[in-house]
Amino acid sequence: MNSKNTTSPYRMNRRQAIAASGSLLAGLAASPLGTAIGPITRKSKAPLRLSLAAYSMRKFLPDTRRDPQAKGEMDMHGFIDYGATLGIDGVELTGYFMPSPLTREAINNLKLRAHMHGLDISGGAIGNNFTNPPSSQEGREQQKHTRYWIDRYSELGAPVIRVFGGKPTSGISEKQAVTNIIANMKIACDYAGEKGVMLGMENHDFLIDIDRMLPIVEAVDSPWFGVNFDSGNIAPTSNPYKELARIAPYSVNAQIKVEIPVDGKKEHADLARIINLLKNANYRGYIVLEYEGKEDPYKAIAGYLKKLRNLI
Repeated sequence: MNSKNTTSPYRMNRRQAIAASGSLLAGLAASPLGTAIGPITRKSKAPLRLSLAAYSMRKFLPDTRRDPQAKGEMDMHGFIDYGATLGIDGVELTGYFMPSPLTREAINNLKLRAHMHGLDISGGAIGNNFTNPPSSQEGREQQKHTRYWIDRYSELGAPVIRVFGGKPTSGISEKQAVTNIIANMKIACDYAGEKGVMLGMENHDFLIDIDRMLPIVEAVDSPWFGVNFDSGNIAPTSNPYKELARIAPYSVNAQIKVEIPVDGKKEHADLARIINLLKNANYRGYIVLEYEGKEDPYKAIAGYLKKLRNLI
């Protein structure tokens, strides 16, 4: 299907999707970037589930961004095997830790491995930069890269992919970057919707400033879009939890880190407080541990997952 075909009977914006389900969309307000879309409304009482991000084991996994033939102590099969020992519900995969191109056989083998361990593939990650105009050469290349991984994660059965706004390149102003992110994200969401996969934009890089991030989130009017909540990525502030609470109502995936920046300095995160603010926003989905601590991952991860299991 052509992603530029805006007349598809199966495509609707987020307002239409929520209205069709009989829910009310809260918080509509005028925005200089267009009509602002409010928080996601949910009635589900389904329990939260627990997952581990492959990035937690980055020290052992091959980074194929730099070397397509890279080898590591662990491959993605080994990561899934490790996840199966931890009492979790799912694993989040990362494209640049997998072979490229990712063949149908490789995809099927990953699905088989996870299923035989009783694990969901809870999501995936794409390393993208959407700060250039969609019509530019770089913009087209980023869209091509994003579509490639939307296809692969759709085939893997991942329900949500975390994506990024990116960092503005030379010559791109903040205002231009924001406009370009919105335009690129709308194009990507149209394509993701055709594949049945949600895109969660992470508070990362240029978008750790929530005042900059929220107008973008509210301007991308797609039922296939939301926030990838990252508890460790916040611009310097004395109360990062307050900033996280602002994006929790828009979240379609939640990455939990064991440290949080307070006035720009990392401290041990109050995991209970983070989980409670997600619960208060009626978040439903995976709680994904993304371990970036200084301890040996093999020694630390199991303990943090146990704490998170008790909290959810």
